[in-house]
Amino acid sequence: MSEKVKVILEQVDGYEFRVKFPDTPIPDLTTDEGAPLGQFKGPSPERMLATAAGNCLAASLLFANQKFKNQAYPVKAEVDVTVGRNESNRLRIQKLDVKLTVGNRKENLNHLDRILEQFEDFCTVTASIRQGIQVDVSVFDRDGTQLK
Repeated sequence: MSEKVKVILEQVDGYEFRVKFPDTPIPDLTTDEGAPLGQFKGPSPERMLATAAGNCLAASLLFANQKFKNQAYPVKAEVDVTVGRNESNRLRIQKLDVKLTVGNRKENLNHLDRILEQFEDFCTVTASIRQGIQVDVSVFDRDGTQLK
């Protein structure tokens, strides 16, 4: 099964782009680079990639918990992006560190071992990103207990 998703980016000014999501009710989004290139009128591509990975992982973790009737919400994702230079001295995203927090205590989450073992495999975006970028994921409960 294949699905096609389309986005359209149109330059507004400098490094600012308007992003459109055809065939959806999603409003346009502005992206931009930070200084000195842009004016940070919207998220940069690095932030968009981090958002995509964090959102996909959080949604996958939520879905896995709901499958076992766990009250895991609200789920929170924090993503730290490491940017550095490669051997050709070009800036590249080297690593994403994703910290997920579920809104319940460990002892209230059924089938937690199975959830933690599987939820990342169902995250389309992160699995794709991992083909070229290291992605480390940790999971905590609402009290700060590390689950993974």
